[in-house]
Amino acid sequence: MKKIMLATIAGLAILLSGVHASRAGTIAPDLEEALAAAGPGEKVPVIVSFSDKVDLTLFQEKDKKLKRSLIVKTLRDKAEKSQKELNAFLKDAGIEDAVTLWAINALALAADAGLVELLAGWPGVESVRLDATISAPEATTGSAPASPAEGNITAVGAADLWGLGYTGSGIVVAAMDTGVDPNHQDLSGKWRGGTNSWFDPNGEHGSPYDRTGHGTRVMGILVGGEGGGTVIGVAPDARWIAVKIFNDAGQASFSAIHQGFQWLLDPDGNPDTNDAPDAVNNSWGFEQNPNQCNLEFQPDVQVLKSAEIEVVFSGGNTGPYPSSSVSPANYPESFSVGAVDGSYAVAPFSGRGPSACGGGIYPAAVAPGVGIRSSDLTYGGAFPGSYGNATGTSFAAPHVSGLMALLAGAFPCATVSQVEDALKGTALDLDAAGPDNDSGYGFVNGFAAYDALSQSGIPAGTDADGDGFFAEGGSCGPADCDDSDPSVHPGAPEVKHDGVDQDCNGYDLTIDILKAVYTASNDGLGVEAASGLGSRAGLELAGYGPMRWDRKKAKWTISVSPAGGNPGTVTVSGIEGSEPAMVVSDGGGGTGGSEGTGKTCSDGKDNDGDGLVDCADPDCAGNRSCR
Repeated sequence: MKKIMLATIAGLAILLSGVHASRAGTIAPDLEEALAAAGPGEKVPVIVSFSDKVDLTLFQEKDKKLKRSLIVKTLRDKAEKSQKELNAFLKDAGIEDAVTLWAINALALAADAGLVELLAGWPGVESVRLDATISAPEATTGSAPASPAEGNITAVGAADLWGLGYTGSGIVVAAMDTGVDPNHQDLSGKWRGGTNSWFDPNGEHGSPYDRTGHGTRVMGILVGGEGGGTVIGVAPDARWIAVKIFNDAGQASFSAIHQGFQWLLDPDGNPDTNDAPDAVNNSWGFEQNPNQCNLEFQPDVQVLKSAEIEVVFSGGNTGPYPSSSVSPANYPESFSVGAVDGSYAVAPFSGRGPSACGGGIYPAAVAPGVGIRSSDLTYGGAFPGSYGNATGTSFAAPHVSGLMALLAGAFPCATVSQVEDALKGTALDLDAAGPDNDSGYGFVNGFAAYDALSQSGIPAGTDADGDGFFAEGGSCGPADCDDSDPSVHPGAPEVKHDGVDQDCNGYDLTIDILKAVYTASNDGLGVEAASGLGSRAGLELAGYGPMRWDRKKAKWTISVSPAGGNPGTVTVSGIEGSEPAMVVSDGGGGTGGSEGTGKTCSDGKDNDGDGLVDCADPDCAGNRSCR
């Protein structure tokens, strides 16, 4: 069967090659070169992009949680619909290795020349390109002495923010890197833990691990504690999660990086939970190709930024010459960070602008990046107090990511753009007056950025009960109607008839469904409900329409026929909320839905569909048969 399907693929490819001019998608030059170098039938890794994209500008919700959820759901739905037919075809052809990159509406798989032609000709396909690889970065070493303990942390204003009570508590940061050593004394207790806090797209490690130490050093600067006697991290009380995009051989495929960005949008796979990080540090880039604009990961960065997630990139160790920017740091959406030494001089190795992607200022700003003390590999926990000095823009970037984490804690209602503008607008100007292509907007200072945000009128975001909802409302999202009780907030489960408005919709839930009966004989559905709001409740039966207020009986009713079968459950909704109930079937042998009169209390039937028969039904209490 497999041979037949492969023959079918080959035949389709030949057919499509005859209409090359009308092919739906393009085949990238690097893929054509790889196929030319491959042997007959040899497969190469490819990424198939679809042309149908989500318009991210449509998501204008002020509530970050709702915005992220809607973006993830929309991206997943778009990818599922666009890729459905091709995925089915590939599965029938025995191709099981295709990976859906729903965040950018693409597929990653291995394909030979014939299949590549077929993919490029598939309706809706925009392009087929090589799933290339990128090498893991290494620290630039030098003879410069280590910065004084906490000197780099103090210099960027982090300690001043700690003094105000902002240490990163309640904030989650992420790193896309070589991994993280979880056994280090400054990192072990700060991993968020669980199945939504570590991702290895290469499938090598099911829990946090780092072979080279690069990612461990980065994370130490982000969240490291004081196990070694001094605080080494900018946001020491933040929690961390990580994506090990580089395999143990030090290589990362483009598709692995795409999967990493995608995972960060929705770590647990449930868009209704808010477990995405507040800031993502990326100390990697195309350093082997400076002054080029490689847009491979721009859609990923755009999606994360639209979901109000900060995205920081190291500016690259490609200096000292002008026009040495690197992608993805040089995307307009990225916050690129260069390195300075202890004297605030831009390090010779730090990449310079202008940006190859549009000619803008590059880097965005600079931070300490020479001789930075941070956590190092513990070699399986043998040396949990291992530290080292690191040099490179890789270690300047987490200073900025850490400051963004502190500011997210201070101003949870601020947008990513507002935080970035505050950091750039208050940076210490270095070199030539104004923004330049050596130090960008200057040397970052988190405390100065805090002052700017405070004076801008952005609400600080009061969350006294720690339930994730803020008293101010407005740009902070839906207001918490009782910030002293963590069980009361928008969307909280309601407790009926307790006089408390748990979900902050302005009402206690008082809806009671008195009856929900399906009669098979006439395909009829009858529902009765009551509410403490009486005629003001505005009840309706979800999926069927408004209910009618019966003033004499003081209840809401609706009868639907034909009902289209027994729905199993129904939900009655109104201004106070909604209430579900199971539907009882009378089997078609009832007497119209009444119980308690005549022989209905002695006929052995559940006439009103409440699950109770004859005298067991309270409706029959006054009936002669039950006295």
